[in-house]
Amino acid sequence: MNLQNNISKILITGGSGMVGKNFLEHNDIKKYSILAPNRSEVDLLNFKQVSNYIKKNKPDLIIHAAGKVGGILANIKSPVTFLNNNADIGKNILLAAREHNIKKLINLSSSCVYPKNLNRPLEESDILKGELEPTNEAYAIGKIYTQKLCQYINKENNQFLYNTLIPCNLFGRYDNFDLETGHLLPNIINKIYIAKQKKQKDIFIWGDGSSRREFMYTADFTDFLFYAIKKFKNLPLALNVGLGYDFSVLDYYKAVAEVFLWDGIFKFDLSKPVGQKQKLVSVKNLNEFGWKNKTNLKKGIKETIKFFLERNKNVI
Repeated sequence: MNLQNNISKILITGGSGMVGKNFLEHNDIKKYSILAPNRSEVDLLNFKQVSNYIKKNKPDLIIHAAGKVGGILANIKSPVTFLNNNADIGKNILLAAREHNIKKLINLSSSCVYPKNLNRPLEESDILKGELEPTNEAYAIGKIYTQKLCQYINKENNQFLYNTLIPCNLFGRYDNFDLETGHLLPNIINKIYIAKQKKQKDIFIWGDGSSRREFMYTADFTDFLFYAIKKFKNLPLALNVGLGYDFSVLDYYKAVAEVFLWDGIFKFDLSKPVGQKQKLVSVKNLNEFGWKNKTNLKKGIKETIKFFLERNKNVI
């Protein structure tokens, strides 16, 4: 048991997702009793099921990592699902937790909640200070709803500590590499893998490649989660978890191509949407909290590609 924070039993939602699976594989997992129900055990869109599960199991801490996620194309195609599912899941988890007097909760949000085009590192106080990026607005509103609900529960009763972590983009083992629904970096890995297999001489990039993104290796983020559990009493109510630096989209393509030893040409499709020009979170408060990531981009990409190839049982 973590005696300092009196946390021994942890419920994590989204245990079958990328963050959840990395969390469950972490070396520190054995220090806790972990609940990670799948959809057949509890449907997070059903409040009664969520409430009954929390009432029965009474966790000391809930980590809310579940949600409807996807890349830019998926967000554009299905805004109703992205908004409704994320808002409903967040509402059900938080209100059921409050109903059964679960005092500690960590809610995982997204850097998509920040206003677009601020042209500086995004600070926790920037939320709702400007217009959202239209390509993922629905997803962002669902996440903002959940974060605000955390704040309101805390405000009504200061015995509740419902904190929100706002990670930058994540990638790594158990990522979604699908070209239709995946995020940028796993999408790049799949595209260059296909180009290598088919001996393609060129690849098209959406936009001009100059948009900048911040990607953290998911194993680092789960390291932070365990760090945050140990220091829960000092965890800010809202905290960015990022690198403090970013790379251009073209940089990511080049980094993946280098690992695959693919020497083709990058071409640019200026007709395609690219989202925000930059989305870099401020890590000032994270640094003050005493944590920094360990895995550099090249190592993270190599490990992710290794997982991708093992899963597909293919060797280049």
